[in-house]
Amino acid sequence: MKRYSQKLMPFLVFTALLILWEGAVYVFDIPVYVLPSPVQVVRAAGEEFSVLAQHAAVTVGEALAGMGISLALAVFLGIVMDCFPLARQGLYPILVVTQTVPMIVMAPVLIIYMGFGIAPKILTVVLMCFFPVAVSFCDGLSQVDEDYVNLARSCGAGRLKAYGLVKIPAAVPALLSGLKVSATYSISGAVVGEWIGAQKGLGYYLLRVKNSYMLDRVFACVAVIILLSLCMNGLIGLYRYKALPYMRKKK
Repeated sequence: MKRYSQKLMPFLVFTALLILWEGAVYVFDIPVYVLPSPVQVVRAAGEEFSVLAQHAAVTVGEALAGMGISLALAVFLGIVMDCFPLARQGLYPILVVTQTVPMIVMAPVLIIYMGFGIAPKILTVVLMCFFPVAVSFCDGLSQVDEDYVNLARSCGAGRLKAYGLVKIPAAVPALLSGLKVSATYSISGAVVGEWIGAQKGLGYYLLRVKNSYMLDRVFACVAVIILLSLCMNGLIGLYRYKALPYMRKKK
């Protein structure tokens, strides 16, 4: 019963906030261009459903492409940093420094060098998503018990084969944890790139309706971005639940 109440409480609080929001807009007669009510936001989302779906498809494609590149680079760099301590000492601080630069600053620079195509949007996603995956995977590799690696080596496995048999499978939970965090950032990264310069995507749509003071459509677009981010996070969580049954919490 306690477990169900913990899951139900956020829903109840969120519902109460929506009711309070709706009531405040109604009581104080707030115009839609200042603060739309939840009902007006839902109505705008319904009216713009086909348009939002088209732009969302572009944003999701950019996010998935960036996530795929981030995953490949993170796995490669994680193995390199684990194999060579000097590489870890040299690269790890640089990875940390890259996270101190706001993407809203980097995105215009990427567009200057790469144009207004899809490439700078994907690279923005990569820059936002790569760090959590790489760090989580590298830490997961470093925490593997070396006795298991030595056992594999004593059975004739080479260094690379020992990684494939022991270290990488043992680090998969950490990798998926980092990927789950990055998945949440991926949609935001694509939107930031589109916000700076694009002709399609949720970031472009958001900028267009914002400049027209269509606040109900702005909130509808934000709601779609939040929903997509949660879906990306949920997909990684579902894969982890299915692929790693031993990680499931006991009921």
